[in-house]
Amino acid sequence: MTDRSLPSDLEPLEHDLLARIERLDASSTAPPTHLDPLAAAELFEAQVLSRVVDHVARWARREHDLGYYTIGSAGHEANAAVAMALRPTDPALLHYRSGGFFFSRAAQVGGHDPVGDVLRGMLARSTESMAGGRHKVFGSHRLDIIPQTSTIASHLPRAVGLARSFALAETFEPTWPRDSVVVCSFGDASLNHSTAQGAINAALAASFRGDAVPVLFVCEDNGLGISVPTTPGWVASSTRGRFGERWAAAAGDDPGAVLDQATRLAAEIRATGRPGFLHLGCVRFLGHAGTDVETAYRSPAELRADIERDPILATAAVQVVGGNCTGADLVAWYLAERDTVRRRMLELRSEPELRSGPEVMAPLAPRTPVRVKTAAEELVDRAGIDRSPATLAQTINRVLDDLLALRPNSLVFGEDVGRKGGVYGVTRGLQKRHGAGRVFDTILDEQSILGLALGAAVNGFLPIPEIQYLAYLHNAEDQLRGEAASLAFFSQGRYRNPMVVRIAAYGYQRGFGGHFHNDNSVAVLRDIPGLVIASPSHPSDAASMLRTCLASAEIDGSVCVFLEPIARYHTADLHTDGDGLWLAPPTVDHVPIGVARTHGDGADGTILTWGNGLFASLRARARLADLGERWRVVDLRWLAPLPVDDLLREAHSTGRVLVVDETRHSGGVGEAVVAALVEGGFAGRVDRVAALDSFVPLGAAAELVLVSERQIVERALARAVADVSNAARPTRYVVERR
Repeated sequence: MTDRSLPSDLEPLEHDLLARIERLDASSTAPPTHLDPLAAAELFEAQVLSRVVDHVARWARREHDLGYYTIGSAGHEANAAVAMALRPTDPALLHYRSGGFFFSRAAQVGGHDPVGDVLRGMLARSTESMAGGRHKVFGSHRLDIIPQTSTIASHLPRAVGLARSFALAETFEPTWPRDSVVVCSFGDASLNHSTAQGAINAALAASFRGDAVPVLFVCEDNGLGISVPTTPGWVASSTRGRFGERWAAAAGDDPGAVLDQATRLAAEIRATGRPGFLHLGCVRFLGHAGTDVETAYRSPAELRADIERDPILATAAVQVVGGNCTGADLVAWYLAERDTVRRRMLELRSEPELRSGPEVMAPLAPRTPVRVKTAAEELVDRAGIDRSPATLAQTINRVLDDLLALRPNSLVFGEDVGRKGGVYGVTRGLQKRHGAGRVFDTILDEQSILGLALGAAVNGFLPIPEIQYLAYLHNAEDQLRGEAASLAFFSQGRYRNPMVVRIAAYGYQRGFGGHFHNDNSVAVLRDIPGLVIASPSHPSDAASMLRTCLASAEIDGSVCVFLEPIARYHTADLHTDGDGLWLAPPTVDHVPIGVARTHGDGADGTILTWGNGLFASLRARARLADLGERWRVVDLRWLAPLPVDDLLREAHSTGRVLVVDETRHSGGVGEAVVAALVEGGFAGRVDRVAALDSFVPLGAAAELVLVSERQIVERALARAVADVSNAARPTRYVVERR
């Protein structure tokens, strides 16, 4: 075969590569580093399969209108050598250009259909084994590759958390072998993201402290972020020489060097527990993705220089110079693989795509309420239960104490939660009773806190991280949105990261505050599909709700957020000093997810509220009763999923509703409550009092923007006056209680 006999339908990149391979002979120049012939053959096969799949995807779109926008791995195939340097059981979290690694790992393990899976992912076929057609991912439970969709290195905190979790698994057997090395790959542009910087910093800080963090960071540096060049030398200059980090660099067109450096790093990381960093020089072919045209922003000279560094050509040269085969043999094998993959792509046209919304959403939030109820009831240390009335903070403390005693895989961690016992004393005494390996302080970085939870959860732990204030979540919320809540969705439940994230939330603190310590914005949480949001207010609800969240995480893999109203942590009284109405003995009853609680049976109106709103509304209800108005108060308790059936039933029972919304008027939870009433066919009167669209200021000025008891009473009375003046009475609805 000669250049002129190569198929005419080759893309320019393919033609150039194959022509060069064909001209190789024993006198050609091979990369300087020795590579074992067998290893070279294995590497070449993985690299070619990855490249062929990328070209076939473009062919299928061009010739057959098949497939969707996707990001290919062409030019990055040197990462196949990284897979060869690791054990096939080492957990991997891969960059979207790590196709070579995926195919190499599949060859190591065997019994897998990597070509079919990648093609199905490109075609969005529901038969794809990992994401089921929801996204093209490199993921496989069989291959120990945790699927990622990140384009901004948001998977790095999870990788660090997973690496750290091995040293914490003293009382149970984790999912992966204890001497595993966690590998995560990412691009040079992503290195600039705060998530990547925070994760690397967290790994090094933990290592400096003496903790084991066996993680291998692989920066696949092709010098571009879409069309924006990475300044030459920046990756090496910004990462090399940092404390305790094993560091190495290798060029992708020197496959032996990549394998040698990755093997050395993996061995050192496994032996020392210290993190490592591999700067892998790559090139990028076929543009960023989809219809990206590189000639719009790259010169012909730049494009040609990349072609000279093709990693597949380098691996081919090692084999030919070593006498394994001829260049023509390799070309023939490439073309045979191309034809096979093309046929496979066309065959997969007949396989189904996702056909309905419920099918798409099926992995998001599975619910097995009977099993969850049983598990929640088991999370009570009945023999040692303290039956004295308790505050909200004390109640939460007691549940966490029980959990730590009953579940050896449970962890409580966050800022100040250890020796200090939390800013508000909620975790006081837990470290002393259960040890610093189960209850501990973290660095002050919310991304790292959630990343530790994400990593520990996939390794068999039940983590309960604390975010010290709701406002501190906002710089890290993508760890919940893009990582925690999406994992089961993109793995069809094969990978789960169960957790209960405790957050000190809302406003109404007296003598302490400002917008970083009083925050009433929860919209970002309610926008996350599948997330469970619990919002207890009274101690009599908090214990049962927390146990339900813990059981749901344990049984269904749920990601739960537990919003704890700061202002109610140490409240004891409701109406008068000493009445003790905001205390409760420990409860052991079960509260299902999405079930509200009704206080009273007044027939004049229904107040729908939660959190601090419950406290204010119960006080307001007493004042309204003195004025002859009988109202019932419904504590929603769950902000996602909302207890729609309960709120509709209680709304229909009076025909008049007042929503008391401590979140903001725009984007607040009250908007969803009103929408649920309308969509549920409620035809009575609806009104709402909500916090103003403002940050919460310091001091007494906070009362000017937050909902007050006076506003609740005035709005309820205004409705009553309007009803009388219009000579109208609320319509009474008869709805079966269920």
